[in-house]
Amino acid sequence: MKISIILGTRPEIIKLSPIIRECEKLSLDYFIIHSGQHYTFNIDEVFFEQLKLPMPKYNLKVGSGTHAEQTAKILLGIEKVLQKEGPNIVLVEGDTNTVLASALAASKLGIKIGHVEAGLRSYDRQMPEEINRILTDHCSDLLFAPTEKSRKILIHEGIQENKIFVTGNTIVDAIYQNYKKIKEKSRTIDCPGISKNNYFLATVHRQENVDNKEKFRGIIRGLNLIAAKFGLQIIYPIHPRSLKQMKLFNIEKNNLHLIEPLDYFSFLELEKNARLILTDSGGVQEEACILKVPCVTLRNNTERPETLEAGSNILAGTNPHNILLRTEYMLKKSREWINPFGDGNAGERIINIVQKNDESRF
Repeated sequence: MKISIILGTRPEIIKLSPIIRECEKLSLDYFIIHSGQHYTFNIDEVFFEQLKLPMPKYNLKVGSGTHAEQTAKILLGIEKVLQKEGPNIVLVEGDTNTVLASALAASKLGIKIGHVEAGLRSYDRQMPEEINRILTDHCSDLLFAPTEKSRKILIHEGIQENKIFVTGNTIVDAIYQNYKKIKEKSRTIDCPGISKNNYFLATVHRQENVDNKEKFRGIIRGLNLIAAKFGLQIIYPIHPRSLKQMKLFNIEKNNLHLIEPLDYFSFLELEKNARLILTDSGGVQEEACILKVPCVTLRNNTERPETLEAGSNILAGTNPHNILLRTEYMLKKSREWINPFGDGNAGERIINIVQKNDESRF
């Protein structure tokens, strides 16, 4: 069996790293395609270096563009590579334009698709990611659901039960595999005056937030209210596009400490040592839960409801006063919740399933 692993963004590199490691360990016939959806060093290449992953065999370097432009470029590039290589199965992870384009290309060519982190739903069709994950799930042959809740969502949507496998989430594997390395090697971050548990960490990058002046302004005001209330720094590793929108909307950062996007190890260390995390990222909601750090989600919905049920996370929306109130609430909570995303062996399970479900099964 020949496996194609396709990725294009920082979260995909991280969450597919345990699967790549498993392929390496078993000496499987596989290759990596990188779409180039993320293409700066700090958001991309450094992750391969730090995680000690083999560099992709192919890099399409599609770069930025509208959703249609980016998806179309990836679709064209992926199709050519898949026709040349002829893999038996394509593995994709998550909900990006890379994931949708890869699934469409493979489906049209009659190549089987395995979707890692299947069955997540925010039920908000205004999110481009929601459309991507729904369409990918419904054209996949193997669906690797991270939790029982996501398995039930897929069944409710009419997907055959024998295609769905609850594996846990590979983000747990990635944290367990890499956090030891961080503890062994002290790292310094350019944030003067911070120490463990005396700062807040913020990430805001989603299109529905940073492209909306009212929402983005509300979030930044909320963060500034928190900084003023608690007298602590709020560290915000800001994506270039978010910084561009902040300048476009003339939003003042005031008490926020803006820094460049970080490599994986440095960001993981910042997460682990934060008093609380404020984010609109799904992956950061998961990481906060696993690392036992309270989280406030700057959205009105989440495709990670398990974090709400566990008690590690709360929804705040983009109203500044709600953001402050939810932060005060989460700071009073105990950190003794149970991680709902698995035991750190999801990558091994996924490759096991792929091997068992070979051409005879398909």
